[in-house]
Amino acid sequence: MHKTILLFLTIFCFALASGCVYRAAISQGNLIEQEDLDQVEVGMTVNQVRFLLGTPMIDDPFSRNRWDYVYYLKIKRNDAVRKRWVSVFFVDELVSEIRKDQELDPSL
Repeated sequence: MHKTILLFLTIFCFALASGCVYRAAISQGNLIEQEDLDQVEVGMTVNQVRFLLGTPMIDDPFSRNRWDYVYYLKIKRNDAVRKRWVSVFFVDELVSEIRKDQELDPSL
């Protein structure tokens, strides 16, 4: 009887401890501040954009004229708290178009 109670308590403690798993916040991509993004304008050079926004996270080898900056912050098991996707297009090493706040997958 004593061994059964001890076994039950041991199993109960392991089950209780396994439910207390720490989930760290997951931050992926380039964090782009709004004031930096507001400074990017059509006609800027590649180096100016890199200075303001940093190196893009996604480097497409098939399209060197497009830079994508993707960022999301996920805390614990919840949906992403903060999401952002910005694309910058170049023609002859100069910014030709800026697409801000594109829609990311809602399951992130």
